Amino acid sequence: MTDRKDELAANLAKVEDRIAAACAAAGRAREEVTLIVVTKTYPASDVRMLSELGVRHVAENRDQDAAPKAAECSDLPLAWHFVGQLQTNKVRSVVGYADLVQSVDRSKLVTALSKEAVRQEREVGCLIQVALDAGASERGERGGVAPGGIEELADLVAKAPGLRLDGLMTVAPLSGEYAGRQQAAFERLMDLSTDLRRAHPAANMVSAGMSADLEEAVAAGATHVRVGTAVLGVRPRLG
Repeated sequence: MTDRKDELAANLAKVEDRIAAACAAAGRAREEVTLIVVTKTYPASDVRMLSELGVRHVAENRDQDAAPKAAECSDLPLAWHFVGQLQTNKVRSVVGYADLVQSVDRSKLVTALSKEAVRQEREVGCLIQVALDAGASERGERGGVAPGGIEELADLVAKAPGLRLDGLMTVAPLSGEYAGRQQAAFERLMDLSTDLRRAHPAANMVSAGMSADLEEAVAAGATHVRVGTAVLGVRPRLG
């Protein structure tokens, strides 16, 4: 193996150990938690190595980085997740490669995704991004809909042609009542997931937790964790 592949393999093993230990501590089966490796700012060559090492889910947050990378890696058995704030003018491109959009947070985006999924004859999974730092009706600092807006948006996704409602996603908030309280934030998301599944039983995916707080997410009940730095290293500066 190359030095880089050795590095990725070692990092993946450490992350796997962390997830396994967190699952054991929470009394959960390891199979209940899926690792998504966030490959933003890293090259397609890294994605290829990750695939060779057994990774099956990768995530990107900028279409301009993701589209060429996904095209270059289209021969690999990967599920591509889009996790960044998504502008409607990027929807056509994103629907071309994303199997799942984790950052659905407004009705205009649902309409655009549905129209494009139908045009491209694709089914795109959607997670409602929940902003736990938002007030009753506002959006969060890093996107997302306030908890009170989940039901309406979920119903919209569920009825939209070409889209599939898969569950909820959140990013641990930097402000508000949950700032610095990751586990409490993720437990709140789990409660919201329980509410959602009463109306939409199949929407059972809960995406929460990153490199620094994946243990708290697993303890709360997350089904998917999004890990970048702990696998790929400290990101090069964009510029």
